[in-house]
Amino acid sequence: MTVSPARAKHTLITGVIGSDTHIVGNRILSMALEDAGYQVVALGALTPAEDFIKAAIETAADAIMVSSLYGQGELDCRGFRDLCVEAGLPDILLYVGGNLVVGKQDWEDVERRFLEMGFDRAFPPGTRTGDVIERLDREFAARADGPAR
Repeated sequence: MTVSPARAKHTLITGVIGSDTHIVGNRILSMALEDAGYQVVALGALTPAEDFIKAAIETAADAIMVSSLYGQGELDCRGFRDLCVEAGLPDILLYVGGNLVVGKQDWEDVERRFLEMGFDRAFPPGTRTGDVIERLDREFAARADGPAR
């Protein structure tokens, strides 16, 4: 993984939302982001939506990365973008990933629902950390080149 000095300028909040205790994948992602040069504030498991937003405000974060593996992510993430807007973070980059819904569902439908909820990106289970980092790099570069969302 290439470490870019530009990455050190960006602070990311990571954590596992709601009543989910599945922390391993989130910890692997947080470590990979740190190794790539990003500043990471890892909130851990069992994190309420409001705690992600509070941490983003306190650290002037550029992105919030929500993880959920127990299948209730769709419920736990409802209204997340609205909470960000209410807190004065209307343009913060929002990523979500993991096993976000109960049962076997078509990923394109799941992704569409999360995008409609205001997330900028939704990643399916098994997404490689390098793919997330590559996407972050492109998003931050695009935001630097033009107006925010």
